[in-house]
Order: sequence, then C-alpha cells, then structure tokens
Amino acid sequence: MKIALAGAGAFGEKHLDGLRNIDGVEVVSLVGRRLEPTRAVAAKYGIGHACTDLAEALQQDVDAVILCTPTQMHAAQAIQCMDGGKHVQVEIPLADSWADSEAVLKKQQETGLTCMVGHTRRFNPSHQYLHAKFAGGEARVQQMDVQTYFFRRQNMNAKGEPRSWTDHLLWHHAAHTVDLFAYQAGPIVKANAVEGPVHPDLGIAMDMSIQLKAESGAICTLSLSFNNDGPLGTFFRYICDTGTWIARYDDLVTGREEPVDLAGVAVSNNGIELQDREFVAAIREGREPNSSVAQVLPCYRVLGELEQQLAAA
Repeated sequence: MKIALAGAGAFGEKHLDGLRNIDGVEVVSLVGRRLEPTRAVAAKYGIGHACTDLAEALQQDVDAVILCTPTQMHAAQAIQCMDGGKHVQVEIPLADSWADSEAVLKKQQETGLTCMVGHTRRFNPSHQYLHAKFAGGEARVQQMDVQTYFFRRQNMNAKGEPRSWTDHLLWHHAAHTVDLFAYQAGPIVKANAVEGPVHPDLGIAMDMSIQLKAESGAICTLSLSFNNDGPLGTFFRYICDTGTWIARYDDLVTGREEPVDLAGVAVSNNGIELQDREFVAAIREGREPNSSVAQVLPCYRVLGELEQQLAAA
C-alpha cells in the first residue's frame, strides 16, 4: 500500500515511525509547508517525493493519505483526498466546526472510501484494556476525571518549535476525551462548558472546564489548560463500580498506582502505530475502521453545541 503523508511536523514524524513497522506499507510522498525542511524529513525516512502542495501528492501513485496538517485545513483536505479517489486518515480533530464535520461524512458516504479520524485514545493499549472490560460487563464507568495540561503561552508545537497555526482546547484537545468518554461509557446526553480569559495574542481561551453525562448515567469532568507549568499531558482517572484505573497515554495503573500488565492487549504498545495499523487493515479488508468519520461524528456534534454555549455565555 502506497501512502502520502501531509504535515511533516512533530506528529507527522510519529506516524512515519509507526508506519515503518507495518508490513507492505510504503510512504511515497511527503507534503510540508516549507520545501527544504520537508525534503530533510523525507530523506530521513527514505521517502522519494517531497512537495508543498497536497494536489501534487495526490497525483502520485498513492492509495491513501494521512493528514497531519493544521486543524483549520483538515476538513477541506479530507474532502480533497476523497475527491481524488484516495482513502484518508485525518488527524484529530476532524474539523473545527459542526458544519465541516458533516460535510466530510457526506463526502465519505458519496465516495464509499475509507475515511478515518485519528482519535488515538481508542487505540492506546491502556484504554483498549479497559474497553474490553466494559464491553465484557466486568466493569462500568461511574466517573471519568480527566486533566489535559500543556504549557503553551507561546505558539509552539510538541517539539518546542514555532507553530504556523493556533491550536484549540475545545476542537482539538477536548475532542480526545469527548469521544473516548462516549466510547467507554455510552452516548453523551448532556454537556456543559466554561472557559477562562482569552489570550491577547493567540486569541484563544487558555483554560477550559467541561462536564459530560452519558446515557448510562456516568459522568465526566474534563479540565484543560495551556497555562499549566508542571506535569504535561493528559491523565485519565476511570472510577468504576469494580475498580479504579489511571491511564497515561499507553500506560495504565490502578487507583493505587500499581502497574497493569498490558502484554497481549495489542501487537504494539504505541497508540499511533495501532491507529495506523487499523487504517491500513480497514482498507485492505474493505471494512469500516474503528474511529471512522461516521463513528466519531457524535463527538463533533457535542463540540459544536459546546461552542455555541460558550459563545452565548
């Protein structure tokens, strides 16, 4: 399978590392904002074609595209890829509006192509381990307490390099938890949000608090910040009827910080690689992938409702 990857930044390289481990997959084209840095990344990974225009990459001999581009480009580029007859995996978030999210689903339904969204939490072994428990009736979520904390008072990416675009707590970082909560506890029936002051230069709220309730009765409290000068990342506390667990990306401990053995949960302990494996397998098998655009669309409906709520506050 020949793949083009758009977005040669910090997250793009995470995908390139994961794709290296999947048999029969070759990244043949790399798209970046600036040509020389893109060529350097292409050389590092042995990719033969580098460019700055997604349309040029779509003209290459490729079967599928992975989009790791700025949030504001995701929906239009996903549609562009499907218009070009290519399967597409678009990194989280699918879009930064409800209307654009619906437009991507409509295009997927028109073309019948695979369109998957990078909701990595569905694939982290830590969350997979708990999902199996919930699906098997061994445990039920009562409450999820989630902290998503970064220190980004300047516009920097995950590698500490200047960013060409502005990240967003609601449409990007909250999307991970909103989707995961519904995936683990059931459909969301109630959502509330408040946000802190807007940054004078970045133009976004730097702090946010979200409350969710599932049809099952489970609740979720999500705290997000770009102002946090301390431990960074996202930490999920699952308070369940038969136990408590804390998930930190691909790792899992009990509520008493006892490590949980995740051996055998998946073929890799890397959530990004597992996400890419699902994308490739779904295309090869002609089936809907986990985290398809159809499956994650309810998340974006909730985010759209929260955006309206915040605007009216």
